Amino acid sequence: MQLTSMIIPLMVLFIIIYGFLKKINIYDEFINGALESFDMTLKIFPCLLAMIFGVNIFLKSGLIDLIYIIIKPIFLFLDIPIDVFPMMLMRPISGTSTLAILNNIFESFGPDSYSGRLASVIQGATDTTFYVITLYFGSIGIKKIKYSLYAGLFADLIGIIAAIIVTKLYFGY
Repeated sequence: MQLTSMIIPLMVLFIIIYGFLKKINIYDEFINGALESFDMTLKIFPCLLAMIFGVNIFLKSGLIDLIYIIIKPIFLFLDIPIDVFPMMLMRPISGTSTLAILNNIFESFGPDSYSGRLASVIQGATDTTFYVITLYFGSIGIKKIKYSLYAGLFADLIGIIAAIIVTKLYFGY
């Protein structure tokens, strides 16, 4: 049996033994923790619902197609594959959708292509800013997110620019 498959059972066993030695009622503590998680889930749910609703409105409005038409000549001029643009646009919003876009780029062009490498570096150099702000700030009740949002989106922009520069320099495109 591999060690990796035993890590979680060993951790649970350690917690049980530790609780037993410290004379802690492990079952009651587990139940209390589970009850607290329901409260947190109820607290976060409206924030996540609002984010999902906003993303769906953005996607269904056709705004992405308009932005794509405007940005395509700029990408061609800068010699950046236009195939990674949807990933650049969606990365701050949704990690799952950008993984699907990354997979499509890999299937279409291959992971060793310019598009595949650039998309991979973008995936690693940026974060899901809206999700992070919604989840973390929503869970503790922070409503004023303006400067955090600006800082997060600016960091994503810098990550995208750095990904383009690093991919061109390191891989020679």
